Amino acid sequence: MSSLFHPGREGFLTGEIVWKPSAAVIKAALLRGYTFNNSHKFDSQVTGAGGEMVPTATLTGLTFANGVAGADDVTYTAVAEGTAIPHILLFMASAVGGGADVATTSQRLIGLIDQANGLPCVPNGEDINVSWNPGADRIFRL
Repeated sequence: MSSLFHPGREGFLTGEIVWKPSAAVIKAALLRGYTFNNSHKFDSQVTGAGGEMVPTATLTGLTFANGVAGADDVTYTAVAEGTAIPHILLFMASAVGGGADVATTSQRLIGLIDQANGLPCVPNGEDINVSWNPGADRIFRL
């Protein structure tokens, strides 16, 4: 994990963000055009600051043992050609109890990955595979 958003950390501590199977929907988006701002709390603040999500995937197989967030690897299918994608944005898209995505003004930011093998990547119309770190910290550690 490159950086956790401060409001994301607070969300875990207050129970406004949950990372566990059969609860909230956690997503990972390939992201370009955004400069990290630690105070951002919602998805709409990322897109409002010029961030473009291309595309987004729901994380499955969520794990959380020993304060370490993990999930199944992700494949983004046939990502349209375009400029380099330097980031992966993690966010909670649903309400705490799950269900449909809420408005982007309520989707809680978790973290931004910008230091990983394969980043930045330049899409060429083919699949982009994201394999989370197999080490002790997986996606991130609280």
